[in-house]
Amino acid sequence: CGGTKQSPINVDTAQAIFSPDLRPIQLSGYSLPASKQLKLKNNGHTVVLELPESLALTGGYAQQYRAVQLHLHWGSPLGPGSEHTVNGRRFPAEIHVVHYNTKYDSFTEAMVHSDGLAVLGAFLEVGHGENQYYHEILKHLLEIQEVGQETLVPGFNIAGLLPANLKSYFHYNGSLTTPPCYQTVKWTIFNQTMLLSHHQMSMLVSSLRTDDNKLLQSNYRPEQNLHGRRVLASFQTTPSVKHSPG
Repeated sequence: CGGTKQSPINVDTAQAIFSPDLRPIQLSGYSLPASKQLKLKNNGHTVVLELPESLALTGGYAQQYRAVQLHLHWGSPLGPGSEHTVNGRRFPAEIHVVHYNTKYDSFTEAMVHSDGLAVLGAFLEVGHGENQYYHEILKHLLEIQEVGQETLVPGFNIAGLLPANLKSYFHYNGSLTTPPCYQTVKWTIFNQTMLLSHHQMSMLVSSLRTDDNKLLQSNYRPEQNLHGRRVLASFQTTPSVKHSPG
């Protein structure tokens, strides 16, 4: 997992480059009927919700991408656990929705190509009140405490797990954050955060177990070096300052 385009990174908003070309992300097919059963699994590293290929990205990216799965990264009762950080700040948790480029036949084929993958990321924080969309996942965690266990979750509106504002985001080229760490991911990190209740966040950080029967906690990869990569922003991150010549 060496390489010069690894993820996650720290997003320095002062260094991010405003790019008016970055269009709002558009989701298609994200609202699923309850009759559509989705597989939820503890793979020993995270909780994974498998997604049908009817979910797609139809705007914001130059090419079309299909969803494969989503998963979460979190900390522990002692500290936050998002993978990406913003201006050095780590958030309590982070969701990743993984998509692959439809010009390839499968996720496995796509993941080795430079334009193969697109991942949507959003930060989770503690707010007031239960988050009804996250409840659809969190209420099943006790059914998959052990590694390898899986359960079925009735379909719901997956878009509810992501911010309402899909216009403001950061964009950079990076990698998968778990081995094989292929550097084939076009990352979108939303600026708006998602709110979970205190109880929901504690369920997330203290329900699942690892292979050696420890609590699955702090499952985030440390920040990776930018190696000169540019981080773009779809919105003005800093007030524009006029410098006088000289």
